Amino acid sequence: MVSDDKIERLKKLREESKKGGGEKRIQKQHEKGKLTARERIDLLLDKNSFEEIDAFVTHRSSAFGLEKQLIPGDGVVTGYGKIKGRPVYLFSQDFTVFGGSLSETHAEKICKVMDLAMKNGVPVIGLNDSGGARIQEGVSSLGGYAEVFWRNSMASGVVPQISAVMGPCAGGAVYSPALTDFVFMVRNTSYMFVTGPNVVKTVTHEEVTSEELGGASAHSTKSGVAHFAEENDAICITKIRDLIDYIPQNCEERVPVQPSKQPDKSKEAKLEEIVPDNPNKPYDIKEVIGGVMDEGSFFEVHELYADNIVVGFARLDGRTVGIVANQPLSLAGVLDIDASIKGARFVRFCDAFNIPLVVFEDVPGFLPGTDQEWGGIIKHGAKLLYAFCEATVPKMTVITRKAYGGAYDVMNSKHIRADYNVAWPTAEIAVMGTKGAVEIIFRKEITQADDPGKKQQELENRYNSEFANPYRAASRGFIDDIILPSETRQKLIRAFELCENKVDHLPKKKHDNLPL
Repeated sequence: MVSDDKIERLKKLREESKKGGGEKRIQKQHEKGKLTARERIDLLLDKNSFEEIDAFVTHRSSAFGLEKQLIPGDGVVTGYGKIKGRPVYLFSQDFTVFGGSLSETHAEKICKVMDLAMKNGVPVIGLNDSGGARIQEGVSSLGGYAEVFWRNSMASGVVPQISAVMGPCAGGAVYSPALTDFVFMVRNTSYMFVTGPNVVKTVTHEEVTSEELGGASAHSTKSGVAHFAEENDAICITKIRDLIDYIPQNCEERVPVQPSKQPDKSKEAKLEEIVPDNPNKPYDIKEVIGGVMDEGSFFEVHELYADNIVVGFARLDGRTVGIVANQPLSLAGVLDIDASIKGARFVRFCDAFNIPLVVFEDVPGFLPGTDQEWGGIIKHGAKLLYAFCEATVPKMTVITRKAYGGAYDVMNSKHIRADYNVAWPTAEIAVMGTKGAVEIIFRKEITQADDPGKKQQELENRYNSEFANPYRAASRGFIDDIILPSETRQKLIRAFELCENKVDHLPKKKHDNLPL
């Protein structure tokens, strides 16, 4: 029989662990517009599903008087629970305890849930809010970070890893989120950087604030480090719950299935007229996605970064698919360095977790210019090509309009083992655009003509008739069918039904050598 005093002792310790750094520090957290570690967990997980691990762990350090400051939990809450009925492991750093700084034991707690996540095939979510390594522990805390980084690397492609940066994240601390699959940030309350504003000022003499240097806006629009930038903690956590809904639990599991929702009839009808007659006039590729995929199911990733390519998850007949689409509204949908990296990273995630891919293609080529060439567009463009080449999941491509040059090959062409490639009648599949092609092929005829302008127009019309259409590619079997836009949804659904049990093996190797 458990005596009353033992029961009381347990209750007291449990209450102490839940208080974190105390009421004053909790109040300060709220004044900054931030939730506490436990409040975040309560929002993230299904009601009453959280089971805490290591609530009584304390640090082992006696330097600088730390032995007098033993707080149960040591600045991080760890455990497991459920999101919409599906299990997840998680850790939530507590800024009210030592500023959320990472000690040796703090790291051990995080490592334990990561090990359990890999062992049990369950996603792991990290809610980061930390001042960095605990200075008083020296190299022990640095070693703790390295242990976390190693597990991030080992878990990559095994279970989904999601990071939410909900406060400061500086120095070595930034590498753990960077190694995970998706990074969320909160505007005005979170930031990430390797070196802070003071160091930047000392070394480069630049005056910059934490928000300007590494805030949510900077990382979601400029660097691409953050996939999502949300207005507050609550919205950020809701978005994480939505994301988990689309992805499998691990690399062995198939995609989640939900009831199918036919797209709105008006969206479907609009597909027939969405591509303008003028090949230089833009349109919104997201409207194409909305007219083909299940109603309201598109969940965009990296929305604010490299918007000339659109990536995200959607449902097709209830099943999750990954979307990669050129966006004619931005830079005419060309591929550049940022778009190539964004697309490659997303394709590789989908392939790692058995998520079929749908590509909507309208690409005039790669962006020209010295900035792109000197910045390595050849290498970075090859990343997207490599990602599609190595992907073994079912891969479908719909060419809506332009498919020019090397970009045609890169965007999941039949030649790199796509499973089902179709084109709309508006498709233009060629080495290059009409004007440029005519000026190269018929330069002499144009310059020698009595009316060069009229001659060029005649030749452009001829080129359009012979080359700027999908029929030559269809005659060679490079596309499987030419379909009406309104037929796209049903054609894709049927193609995926046939590819559901697809088996495709890569050559035996230790690992690939992606062009990094």
